[in-house]
Amino acid sequence: MNEDDVREHNRRSWDKQVREGNRWTKPVDQETIRKARNGEFEIVLTPTTPVPADWFPPLNGVKTLCLASAGGQQAPVLAAAGAEVTVFDNSPRQLDQDRMVAERDGLQISFVEGDMVDLSVFESESFDLIFHPCSNTFVPSVLPVWQECFRVLRSGGILMAGFTNPVRYIFDDERKENGNLEVRYPLPYSDLDYLDQPHIKQAIESGFALEFGHTLEDQIGGQLKAGFLLAGFYEDRYGESDSDPLSNFLDTFIATRAIKP
Repeated sequence: MNEDDVREHNRRSWDKQVREGNRWTKPVDQETIRKARNGEFEIVLTPTTPVPADWFPPLNGVKTLCLASAGGQQAPVLAAAGAEVTVFDNSPRQLDQDRMVAERDGLQISFVEGDMVDLSVFESESFDLIFHPCSNTFVPSVLPVWQECFRVLRSGGILMAGFTNPVRYIFDDERKENGNLEVRYPLPYSDLDYLDQPHIKQAIESGFALEFGHTLEDQIGGQLKAGFLLAGFYEDRYGESDSDPLSNFLDTFIATRAIKP
């Protein structure tokens, strides 16, 4: 299976997640948009912790790219708060969720379908802000994502990114969620290396996306290598309502704020 196959499989997977009502595909309500228009909003890069308010610049007129961030959640809120938003995503049905909110609430948002590793549709230095929640776990290589983000941001531009700590992927339990935290897999992790294993086969046949556990060297070091300067950092975990054994012990998600000099 090559990268084109992965991209196509994950596109179909997220289209299916929309049909099944995955939590990350459910659009925000009108009250959330009303509050955002008044400057009151919270959005997430990771499962539960809102992005700190002081991470955002004044949003009025800020050219913003919501990268691999469709689903009717972050992009409409940022647009309601005054940003000039483009949402870019691999899943047409996820983009439809943002389109629905935009039409319902009279928001100006641009919609572009594509792969997060290739932003060639955008000219260099096109954006002031990139909002990139936990989604690069669905691409085999994350380094091109950071390189493209750096290219399309203007000097002084901000990249806010959420991603998975790869420690999640060393355990036998990560895709089964049965509480058996036995160390089994080396890092970096790729579902493609274990396609013959029953639980991976079942996940794929059931329409779940292929996942990749990128090292922190590639996630954080990759941003630095691309030219960014880190200016903010926090960790997060799944909430109490999620069935996640690891969250009983440690934070397994990371958010960073980086600046293009």
